Amino acid sequence: MAKILCVLYDDPVNGYPKSYARDGIPKIATYAGGQSVPSPKQIDFKPGALLGSVSGELGLRKFLESQGHTLVVTSDKDAKNSVFDRELPDAEIVISQPFWPAYLTAERIAKAKKLKLAITAGIGSDHVDLEAAVKHGITVAEVTYSNSISVAEHVVMMILAQVRNYIPSYKWVVDGGWNIADCVERAYDLEAMNVGTVGSGRIGLAVLRRLKPFDVKLHYTDRYRLPEAVEKELNLTYHPSVEALVRVCDVVTVNVPLHAETEHLFNDALIGKMKRGAYLINTARGNICDRDAVVRALKSGQLAGYAGDVWYPQPAPKNHPWRTMPHHGMTPHVSGTTLSAQARYAAGTREILECWFDKRPIRDDYLIVDGGKLAGAGAHSYSLRKSA
Repeated sequence: MAKILCVLYDDPVNGYPKSYARDGIPKIATYAGGQSVPSPKQIDFKPGALLGSVSGELGLRKFLESQGHTLVVTSDKDAKNSVFDRELPDAEIVISQPFWPAYLTAERIAKAKKLKLAITAGIGSDHVDLEAAVKHGITVAEVTYSNSISVAEHVVMMILAQVRNYIPSYKWVVDGGWNIADCVERAYDLEAMNVGTVGSGRIGLAVLRRLKPFDVKLHYTDRYRLPEAVEKELNLTYHPSVEALVRVCDVVTVNVPLHAETEHLFNDALIGKMKRGAYLINTARGNICDRDAVVRALKSGQLAGYAGDVWYPQPAPKNHPWRTMPHHGMTPHVSGTTLSAQARYAAGTREILECWFDKRPIRDDYLIVDGGKLAGAGAHSYSLRKSA
């Protein structure tokens, strides 16, 4: 029997919910690209419940314990002698989320002699040292597409909030004011702006589709060019490099995985090539943007605004400069963990576990590392360091 170590974020400060704002969530059978949603044999939770926190347990305890497995759930992952570090050495499976990542470093993997499977409950497995996973023969899997649309919606919301100067305007209301001039001195229409995405995978393409009705000029860059039919449908302009795209765009949204080629991609040099007064939106990974370069660009006016929900490390320390930099629209990493998304990534996590215990193949779409190499979605989206 296996020991499963699951790292989730803390419950709400007022306790685990006893009721919810809505009675349920809409049912989705397939994603936009035709891929079916997760399809475990059954689930032991009600869709729309808070599953991503410690008490929610991703709805897994009944299933796992009925088969004789041991489930350890904690939010304690970073402090010295954390629960995660104490429980890791004899864990066969580790489950973590991008929102509250248990960083599976090479050092931790070396100590986890029994570890065979690392599951990301969501999308994005950069909190796992993929080179070390390859070396040690660990399978890495994630629930691809489970929250792609959730993130895409968050991107559009943040673009509008930045361009329309929504957050400062809301604050005037909360503070009892009616300061219209203060609200609109940094407010513009999104219409007719040039908006570009760095990365046009599931999230990037979903963002482009949702922005088309705003009558903006759409741009994209990606290592894989989209089909000509899609470019014509959305009237897209393709750029062969990030540098070419950022020079012409008023809004740039980042929708690529974090790996060796994208770490600190948006540094002083690249931000300096953007239009003065452009907006940068990052719901991908915090380390794709150089932390201090973003702060400098906002203070100098090179960037008119920066919004995102990804930080490094996560959770961000209280003194992280992105908390206090001007003209920002930061949130904790919440874009992909709506109650709607949680139902899908919890079901996907169970599907992966069912396949693992039944010795059935895990969906190729879910695989990141398998058989000592990048596999499935991982081979398409990630790259390893040349020394790996």
